[in-house]
Amino acid sequence: MAVHEHITDALKTPQLVRLGGNLVVARFETLKIYSALAAVRTLLERGTVSPGQTLVDSSSGIYATSLALACHRYGMRCHIIASTTVDATVRAQLDILGATVEQMPPSASLRLDQEARVRRVRRLLAERPDVHWMRQYHDDIHYLGYEEFAGVVASDLGVDALTVVGGVGSGASTGGVTEYLRRANPAVRLVGLQPFGSVTFGSETFSDPDAIIAGIGSSIPFDNVRHELYDAIHWLDFRHAMAGAVALLREHAVFAGLSTGAAYLVARWLAARSPERTHLVIGADTGHRYVERVFARHREALDPSALKPREIFSLDELEMPWSAMRWDRRAYDPGPGQPLSI
Repeated sequence: MAVHEHITDALKTPQLVRLGGNLVVARFETLKIYSALAAVRTLLERGTVSPGQTLVDSSSGIYATSLALACHRYGMRCHIIASTTVDATVRAQLDILGATVEQMPPSASLRLDQEARVRRVRRLLAERPDVHWMRQYHDDIHYLGYEEFAGVVASDLGVDALTVVGGVGSGASTGGVTEYLRRANPAVRLVGLQPFGSVTFGSETFSDPDAIIAGIGSSIPFDNVRHELYDAIHWLDFRHAMAGAVALLREHAVFAGLSTGAAYLVARWLAARSPERTHLVIGADTGHRYVERVFARHREALDPSALKPREIFSLDELEMPWSAMRWDRRAYDPGPGQPLSI
């Protein structure tokens, strides 16, 4: 067993766990360590930032921890504009790692939470021109780290008849790994997940009354989302994501977050329909920050075997609680963004 020079080396590589004959989960402690490490290292190599400089970004949790860890490794300062979804566990880790944190107050929706973070980023950049904004949602430097993860997938699973299933979010994670995998085999498929209420793939007119599924959608257009990478999109509400997360723990003892639960629900439906393909679930984080909102309520969880999507052919047909549509790698314009978005 290797002795690592820093904890990030140990944390970044996921555990690949077979959930069934053609269903595998890549379960991360925190997915975006790959992205944050590569981005910070590249910025230092290019001379864009200097050792000890403050790096700032907005996050709903996974990127915040990853950036703080990358800053710890490379001797940088870290400042996080934190979503309301960042819990006490993540907040304590950030504080101890030396990051300064500004957390937004509770919001009624994804849109209000993100708009509050936009306003704060604007003010901070005006107040402190010395900080470097990491722009995880807009700078394609965040794609670079996923080449290494793609190499792990290609080595352990191969790239033939492979479907990647995971949250769209900033676009860099599922988009990045798939872009690198397609260099070996252009037929690798990518299925993206969205919550209702996200502008990224046209569900902004909907509202999920139960909860925000942190990290997989946005109320603001993200430049890092390359719509033309996606073969299909599934939109799910909170209760369906919760059903998947609880089922993943109950059936396979894998304790993972809400976006992983959504991906598992979708992938098990796809795997039954396409038994000849391997379906890789991107398990972005552990389930710890969802204990109260999801796992403590496990008796309320829907039976996943009774759930299936409404298959649609245009965004005009989109309906809650679960819709699925072929995207066929086409472009999409979600509309103009903020002049300075998060």
